[in-house]
Amino acid sequence: MDLKQIQELVKIVHKSQISELTIEEDKFKVTIKQNSPNTPGSNTALLPVSQVMPVLPAAPAPAASGDGSKGPSSRTENLLTIKSPMIGTFYRSPAPDKPSFVNVGDEIDPGKVVCVIEAMKLFNEIESEVKGKIVKVLVEDASPVEYDQPLFLVEP
Repeated sequence: MDLKQIQELVKIVHKSQISELTIEEDKFKVTIKQNSPNTPGSNTALLPVSQVMPVLPAAPAPAASGDGSKGPSSRTENLLTIKSPMIGTFYRSPAPDKPSFVNVGDEIDPGKVVCVIEAMKLFNEIESEVKGKIVKVLVEDASPVEYDQPLFLVEP
């Protein structure tokens, strides 16, 4: 079973009424649990240990409704969102005494590590799949994140 299949299973469980799903193949086992459907923070996924999980590009933020003014909301309509591919703890740097992977204003390319998410004592490097400039970091360092939670806004 590959990473994309596991991610699809997580999405299916998240959207369904299933509370738990376990799949075993040879020496590999994955369990996806959901306490209550549609409850934020209730999903748990056990993912393979040695996988680096890429971040899929998200659709641009919806256009702001209003009088067409160029206020702060109209600047976000052309931005891409880098979202969390998993549940865990978000870290901006590889270690507390090291600099952040990316900062506001940094140019990024596909494959560039933008953060680390710790899940079950494993540190997963999250790579960008988009090219652009980091406009905003949406999550505080060392804070918990959910699956599909926006992490960064990127100007293409």
